[in-house]
Amino acid sequence: MSALKQKTLAASATITGTSLHTGEQVTLTMKPAPANHGIKFRRVDLDDQPFIDAHVSKVQTVERATTLAEGSVKVHTVEHVISALVGMGVDNAIIEMDANEPPIGDGSAAPFVDCIKKAGIEEQDAVLSVFEVREPIHLETRGGSLITIVPDKSFRVSCTQVGPDGRMTQFYSTEVNPETYEKEIADARTFVFYEDVEPLLEKGLIKGGSLENAIVIKGDSVMSKESLRHKEEFARHKILDIIGDLMLSGKRIMGHVIAVKPGHGPNTEMAEKLAKTFAQTMSMVPSVNIPTGEGVMDNVEVQKVLPHRYPFLMVDRIVGFEGEFKCTGVKQVTINEPFFQGHFPGHPVMPGVLQVEAMAQVASITLLRQPENQGKIGYFMSADKVKFRKPVMPGDTLFIESEILKVRRNIGYAKCRCVVNGETTSEAELKFALMV
Repeated sequence: MSALKQKTLAASATITGTSLHTGEQVTLTMKPAPANHGIKFRRVDLDDQPFIDAHVSKVQTVERATTLAEGSVKVHTVEHVISALVGMGVDNAIIEMDANEPPIGDGSAAPFVDCIKKAGIEEQDAVLSVFEVREPIHLETRGGSLITIVPDKSFRVSCTQVGPDGRMTQFYSTEVNPETYEKEIADARTFVFYEDVEPLLEKGLIKGGSLENAIVIKGDSVMSKESLRHKEEFARHKILDIIGDLMLSGKRIMGHVIAVKPGHGPNTEMAEKLAKTFAQTMSMVPSVNIPTGEGVMDNVEVQKVLPHRYPFLMVDRIVGFEGEFKCTGVKQVTINEPFFQGHFPGHPVMPGVLQVEAMAQVASITLLRQPENQGKIGYFMSADKVKFRKPVMPGDTLFIESEILKVRRNIGYAKCRCVVNGETTSEAELKFALMV
């Protein structure tokens, strides 16, 4: 299966309208952006026309809406715009506004979906990076909100909306892709409970609110210019918000989001947790600058020097020599290693003795690559001061460092260590003989 590619808008498109909380007229223009740009808002009404990243690190407030800030520059109520872009499969875009808040439209993401369709979507050359959730991630708040993300091979959201005193409890679940988003989620409108309206007005909010762009729930009745678009419209709108807020983590996810009584506060808390989880995952698999110049040996060249073969070749490649007597090799430890079948079932750990063997093989290469030693075999003689400090597991990149301390006739002495993520997993002083 070919890798998914990033997408951006094919052209620019504009919508105008009234903002929800400030009541101002605003013009919003969606524009294409280069690969790996992400989604960024731009305040074109300000002198320097500053950008604000759609990232959880920029979240300032989450009361009834999600507000992003860069210094004193703010953009309010961004969740519907981001949700529409993510739901329709757009990864890179610039959102220009001549006010601090997008137009509210009809209270849903449908106007933004229409704008995206007007602009068109085009595929970019860059590969789309998706964070696949491998273990459950859970969040529970004092207000009774629960959000759990469990592994899934698609992006799915299941939401239970619970109002005050259990009113308007609804459930909806759907896989999220451009087709389902446009059909099932985009047109679900924002809603508010009547008892919450007065405090919002006192705070100077929802100046642009009306029954044309929001559903007001009074008691068990629904006040709206039109009937509900879906019987689970409230739960669907919560899913709309979840999609927008979670994208603030900075990366699309592959997983099943299960939310009970969600809100912008819990949503953005989970986005922050996702961002941290992804950062921790990447720190466990750091990017490695593998040298490609003189002195580097690929696996074929390693096998020309060492006699070892599967399943006992413990060096994938040599990534560098320092002078004549220092050498660094690499072993990619995968779950396919035959020794993991029995060491140990359910808890795979690379045997320490094989780490010592890997050290011996790298140390041998240091000397066997020299012209006078070519064609010889390194025989293990002894291992001293052996210490095992951390377990090595599937998925680890094992760096094997060797330094030849001295050579007497055909006997070599080496100091070696194995390293994963910058931490020593094992070390030893080795003695071996070079024989024909």
